Amino acid sequence: MSAEPVVKSMNEALPWMLTAPPLALLACGLLPAARANRRPRAAGLFGVGAAAATFVCGVAAATTLSSRGPIDVAFLRAAGVSFGVYFDSLTAVMLLLISFLGATVIQFSRRYLDGEAGQGRFTKWLSCTLGAVLLLVISRNLVMFTVAWICTSAGLHQLLTHYADRPAAMLAARKKFLISRCGDALLLLALGWTYHAYGTFEYTELFAAANAAAQDAAPDDWSLSIIATLFALGAMTKSAQFPLHTWLPETMETPTPVSAFMHAGIINAGGFLVIRLSPLISHSEFALGLLGIVGGVTAFFGAVVMITQSSVKRALAYSTISQMGFMMLQCGLGAFSAALLHIVAHSLYKSFAFLNSGSVVEEVARRSSAPLTRPTAWRTTANFVLAVAMAVGAVALGVWIAGVDDDRKPGALLLVLVLVAALTQLVWNALQTSRLKVAMTGAMAAIAVAVAYFVSYRVVDAILGASVSHRLAPSSIDANVLTAGLAAGFLGVCCVLAGRRRWAHTRLMRWLYVQVLNGFYLDLAAHRFTKAVLGRPTSPSNVGKE
Repeated sequence: MSAEPVVKSMNEALPWMLTAPPLALLACGLLPAARANRRPRAAGLFGVGAAAATFVCGVAAATTLSSRGPIDVAFLRAAGVSFGVYFDSLTAVMLLLISFLGATVIQFSRRYLDGEAGQGRFTKWLSCTLGAVLLLVISRNLVMFTVAWICTSAGLHQLLTHYADRPAAMLAARKKFLISRCGDALLLLALGWTYHAYGTFEYTELFAAANAAAQDAAPDDWSLSIIATLFALGAMTKSAQFPLHTWLPETMETPTPVSAFMHAGIINAGGFLVIRLSPLISHSEFALGLLGIVGGVTAFFGAVVMITQSSVKRALAYSTISQMGFMMLQCGLGAFSAALLHIVAHSLYKSFAFLNSGSVVEEVARRSSAPLTRPTAWRTTANFVLAVAMAVGAVALGVWIAGVDDDRKPGALLLVLVLVAALTQLVWNALQTSRLKVAMTGAMAAIAVAVAYFVSYRVVDAILGASVSHRLAPSSIDANVLTAGLAAGFLGVCCVLAGRRRWAHTRLMRWLYVQVLNGFYLDLAAHRFTKAVLGRPTSPSNVGKE
């Protein structure tokens, strides 16, 4: 018996196999909370099983990409809009990442919330939100994407209001609700303008029309820029970009699995939207510039505020804000492959960091209690110079080993400088301990990180292929100016940190520390604005129960 009919049948079934588990997860939102609370164990097992099934189907579909190309299947059509699956290399990477982390977080939450009265309700909304994110990733067109986007926000709101008796949790949920509605409005406006300009919602048709309009320099090509800008603004609302970031640090009052799950795909959804629509957005000079500038400001702001936080989870939240800003900066520079690599690495690391945040005390207790000698001023300077040299050497070695020859690619210099800065911090901290073993470990870790980064970049760039745009608008954002600005900003922060013992007791430093510690009081302004728009929250006894 020939294997060809079997292979053909499997290929035809793959789109259905990719869609069924996410739809089943999404349907969990229809389950009554009381019933879910009576059988929380079954709800958790179902969520883990459906996420695992999605991962397996994603692996099966990914293996067929090289032979048959992207999967583009419409199951049904109504009123000119189709419902189906678009599965390319970008979809494969995100689907595998989200399903893996989703299964992990649901399994973790089964133990984390064990014994709580509302465990079943929490699990059903966790599964529902995961299903919405998965449908967002495999969506075939902008309409399906927008519906999944809105469902994701609705599910996240239910998770943020799980502890309805905690004022901080409710405040974060209300802020996120307001920002999400703004994002929904931007996407719907972009949706209508897209159909008016191009007469389609389908990805493939839209990208072809955008390329044709850009090449022909059509009289109405300004509409392309408006559409791209609307999508970019919508993406910023989802990815906690400055100044729309204020809700994220306050989500720490919610269960830890929510914080971990947000990094499995929710807060990255904005970056995914920009990367998915890169064939369209890359033709807009203004949209790219907006992404680059806002992303750069967000990255700098989040990094500065993060170093003043004493709470582990708040520090992780501001770290996420900074990383999401850096991801948007990469998109603004046209480095879409690097942005996707950033999403994958950040999702894996930060999800683990949140799930492991309760073990920080144990980690500290396991460290050596031997007293460390405080280095002198000249030794600190020497260590810094040596750390910079070792970081530059590690990056150069990584470039040579990975065979990277992308110096002409947009944002290459900025990405290299950021990596050098990160590795400098790693090596400098190791050298400051004045222990040879720790210093050698830091140097080897820097080399390993540099090599792993550039090898991973080459792999991701090769995998994406035609899924992202490699062409930018002719007069897109000046990467050199942005690089110089960010480099100067981070260098200033490093100088302040290096001399903090000398300047710590000055009036200016004390004032600046208070401002940075409180996020320049943007949270307070957002709180007042939310109360003015939405009013005071209702009684907690009736909030978030269903």
